Amino acid sequence: MPRHVSMHTSPLFAALGLLLATPALGQGAPDLPDDIFEDLEPPEESVAQERQALMTDAPEEEQLPEGPRKRRVIQTLQRKNFMKIGRYEGNFHGGFVTNDPFINRYLFGGGLAYHVTEIFGVELQGTYSPDFGTADWKQITEQIINENEVTPDISKIEFYVNGNFQFSPIYGKVAVGSGRIINFDIFGVFGTGVVNTRDDLEALQKEDDPVAQATASQFHPTLNFGGGIRVIFSETFAVRTEGRGLSYIEVIEGTTLEMKNNFTLLASASIFFPGMK
Repeated sequence: MPRHVSMHTSPLFAALGLLLATPALGQGAPDLPDDIFEDLEPPEESVAQERQALMTDAPEEEQLPEGPRKRRVIQTLQRKNFMKIGRYEGNFHGGFVTNDPFINRYLFGGGLAYHVTEIFGVELQGTYSPDFGTADWKQITEQIINENEVTPDISKIEFYVNGNFQFSPIYGKVAVGSGRIINFDIFGVFGTGVVNTRDDLEALQKEDDPVAQATASQFHPTLNFGGGIRVIFSETFAVRTEGRGLSYIEVIEGTTLEMKNNFTLLASASIFFPGMK
């Protein structure tokens, strides 16, 4: 048989051998499971994505930009628990003259004020000072009269009435204990009035002098000024502490004019009416 026939059949055998080897290669590779990609976790969200998700789920107020959120101010209005406007204030006071070097003068009286606004008010006040005779003398007075035989010029305030303008520019409150609020205000007064005085003729040693007797009791116009603090415990009750000046000119022994500047220290209790609206 000629040799060229076998040369033409060798490609056929090569092809058959390739086909037979292919299944063998497939059987030699390991089988992969069908769910190989099912157990893989989804990729983690980035920081930017998480922030965007949170802002989307947040309430509308929290989604505001940082700038507008800082500028947003919530204001609250709190009603005052004590009001003076349109109300009357009646008071009873007691005190004394602080700067008389020779005698003690104790003061008792009362007043009525009307508060036109929370700041401005008008008041009418009357004060009486009882006369205790030589019991009013201070120790220095007894010494200069009885031992030194000197006669000081002594006149006693008997009573005075005045009308004043009241100004209360400062108001505040203090928390005391649990839920207890005490209000206060600081006020000033200025006005005018009249005072009745009586010369102490025994101290002057002119009990029988007709000229001295003629001017022993006198009325003088006064200038009033001062200020104090009012502490308010309820809608109707308050206490006050105040200092007031009382200035006037009087005639001593019927011939001598003397300027008097008495400073008084007073403590009082006040009742406000009618009730708050």
